[in-house]
Amino acid sequence: MDLNGRTTVVTGAANGIGAALARRFHAAGARVVLADRDAENLAVVAAGLNSLRPDSAFAVTADISTEQGNIDLINAARDRFGFISLFFANAGVAMGTDLAETDEATWRTIMDINLNAHRWAAKHLIQDWLAAGEGYFCSTASAAGLLSQIGSATYSVTKHAAVAFAEWMSITYGDRGVRVSCLCPQGVNTNMLNPPDRPKDPSGGIARTGGDVVKASGDVLEPAEVADIVYAHILEEHFLIMPHPEVHTYEKRKVEDRDRWLAGMRRLQARIIG
Repeated sequence: MDLNGRTTVVTGAANGIGAALARRFHAAGARVVLADRDAENLAVVAAGLNSLRPDSAFAVTADISTEQGNIDLINAARDRFGFISLFFANAGVAMGTDLAETDEATWRTIMDINLNAHRWAAKHLIQDWLAAGEGYFCSTASAAGLLSQIGSATYSVTKHAAVAFAEWMSITYGDRGVRVSCLCPQGVNTNMLNPPDRPKDPSGGIARTGGDVVKASGDVLEPAEVADIVYAHILEEHFLIMPHPEVHTYEKRKVEDRDRWLAGMRRLQARIIG
């Protein structure tokens, strides 16, 4: 897909990968609707884009953890720039640890943001896309969605579900003009990997152990590097986007001998968190 002159929407666009995606799509000539709960940083990113090309970026303070929040975002984007050619469900959270320590409210929150937000967005875009015979749904999952996340059941489950939903979208609508891509990065230099208030003790769950595992598993990329890779894959309409080549190697090992892979993950867990 050529994004020049197209309307794109990026959630989680105030920082990190989302902000980098918005800038990359804008550089390709797209109109960009940026969505996030962080209104202050979101406004800064949008203002920077509009300074380069007036009235080409629009910031929407949005809570995509509810269906209505997704509806409001989509309506605002359509009202401002018209038909949405590409929607990038990038917003995500890392929260929760094991079964005993993670309460039901945390499970609901992470399910709503990491999975249901993708479903709600697609639900309210799909009829327009089918009628037009074109549309592009992109989502950010994680290498954890192909493998697993030591230290967090919630993150592992929701990211696996995000990959599964993207696969289902491609299977169901791919021959009807709707393209789908799913981003599965490993370590990226964002607030999720390096939170400013990162806990120092082992009870910190994914905020501590998850980051340590990721950093031990491969290179940590910058968000702009990931955005360039994503854009190249969108041009070619590839489904799976893995900025870290080693993730493909790990995935093959998992498929070839799952028991051996699980044993290796347990050894990694023991090495990182004891």
